[in-house]
Amino acid sequence: MDIGRENIMEGRRTEEITVSAKTLDDAITEALVQLGVTSDRLEYDVIEKGSPGFLGIGMKQAVIRAWKKEDPQEETVDEIAEELIKEAVPSDITLDVKEEKESKKPGRENREPKKAPQKTGKKETKKESKKENKSEDKPAIKRETELAKVEDVTISECEKFLHSVLEAMHMDVELHSEVDEEGALAIDMKGDNMGILIGKRGQTLDSLQYLTNRVANKMQAGYVRVKLDTEDYRRRRKETLENLAKNIAHKVKRTRKPVTLEPMNPYERRIIHSALQGDKNVTTHSEGEEPYRRVVVTLVRK
Repeated sequence: MDIGRENIMEGRRTEEITVSAKTLDDAITEALVQLGVTSDRLEYDVIEKGSPGFLGIGMKQAVIRAWKKEDPQEETVDEIAEELIKEAVPSDITLDVKEEKESKKPGRENREPKKAPQKTGKKETKKESKKENKSEDKPAIKRETELAKVEDVTISECEKFLHSVLEAMHMDVELHSEVDEEGALAIDMKGDNMGILIGKRGQTLDSLQYLTNRVANKMQAGYVRVKLDTEDYRRRRKETLENLAKNIAHKVKRTRKPVTLEPMNPYERRIIHSALQGDKNVTTHSEGEEPYRRVVVTLVRK
């Protein structure tokens, strides 16, 4: 092992875990569960690949050393991308976003203390879980139940806005816009180095999507929802989170102890809630304040 790698390992030593399982894949899955992260945020070293032996004789378990991925360079790129987006966005849209975020924050969080306190811990957890699911199932911007028909001028202005932002970021990106089966405006972006637009856990893509929604809803009456995607990120992320949710639920049932996941945005928390909604043995609720709000998976006591 070279000196540089030793220094890196020393820096992450406090977050390392050692996991053993029958197979390498099982060990990786267990590491994901224990650290409460998705596969894109896991790094590991294989200590022992493991061996099935002969008829179970001489079997060796797979052993890995795992840790959460921390990439300062990636964070720097995300910060640069966020700054470029801010610089390219018209001032009136930027101000509206700030005002809405500030006004929206107390709106949701301050409702909970007004509710009468529950008598028992078990009932309180269930009611909070249901309430959390309902509140997070609502759209982040306007909350109309029906989507308005997307007008051509709205599509044109959204594309114009995105092109101006992407040009300011010195990115050559091709846009494909269509109204999907739900009636939302889906815009897919294709180009080189699209990882910059996705950002860490999709944060940059979410910011750009939020601002594009603001542009769309300034152009016409009714509520318009805009979905931004690139390199099939949304689907891949959804599958990763659903698999994580199932693995976490399995661990909770096995250990009978609650598991708290890493901070997620409302969209990703909804995926976790929905993935475990049909599991009668566990319940989910969220704790904390944005942007550090986390999903907690708890065993249902019978």
